[in-house]
Amino acid sequence: MRAFTILSGKVLPLDRANVDTDAIIPKQYLKSIRRTGFGPFLFDDWRYLDPGTLDIDPATRRVNTDFVLNRPEHAGATILVARENFGCGSSREHAIWAIDEYGFRCVIAPSYADIFFSNSFNNGVLPVVLKPNEVQAIFEVVANDAQAEISVDLPAQQVRLPDGRAFGFEIDAGRKDKLIRGLDAIGETLLQSDAIRAYEAKRQATAPWLFA
Repeated sequence: MRAFTILSGKVLPLDRANVDTDAIIPKQYLKSIRRTGFGPFLFDDWRYLDPGTLDIDPATRRVNTDFVLNRPEHAGATILVARENFGCGSSREHAIWAIDEYGFRCVIAPSYADIFFSNSFNNGVLPVVLKPNEVQAIFEVVANDAQAEISVDLPAQQVRLPDGRAFGFEIDAGRKDKLIRGLDAIGETLLQSDAIRAYEAKRQATAPWLFA
C-alpha cells in the first residue's frame, strides 16, 4: 500500500450529499474482483450518457460534459470533496478501488458511511472529516479558482487552504500510523514475520503431526 504523508493537489468539488456506492461504481461492474480496472467507471451513470458494462470500451461512450468530473478545469484533481454521508449504500469495496484508481488519494466530507470509511483506510485513501462550514470553505475556494490547490497534511492532521486557513481533523492513531508507513493489514502482519516463523518452527518441533 502506498504511504500517505502530505498531499497537495487540485480539488474535485462534488457538490452532492448521500453519494452512495452504487453511484460511485454501479452494480454491473462488481462481476470483476481484480481490484484494478475500475477507474474509468467511477461515477459511471453521471459520467456517461450511454449505459456501460465491463465489455464496453469507455472510450466509445458519450461523455456527459455537464458532470463535474468531465470538466477540463478539474482534470488532474487528486482530492475529492463532497457533502455529508459519502459512501452510503452497499458495502462494496469496489467503490474505493474506483476512487483510488482514478487518482484520488483523499476524500473530504462532513461524514461517511462506516464501511466505506474503513475500506478507504484499508486501501490507502485518506477520508478526512471536516465540519460542514469548513467543507463549504473548500467549495468556495474551488469555485473562485478551479486551479487552486489545497494541502492535506496527515502527520499534522490539517487541511490547508491557499489563503492560509488551516482546518484540523481527527483520526485514529493506529490508522494514521499505518497510512504514514504505507501498511495495510497484511503489511502490518508481515512486520512480525520473524516471530511468526519462530512460532511455526516451535510448533513443528512440538507437534510434528500437524505438519504431516
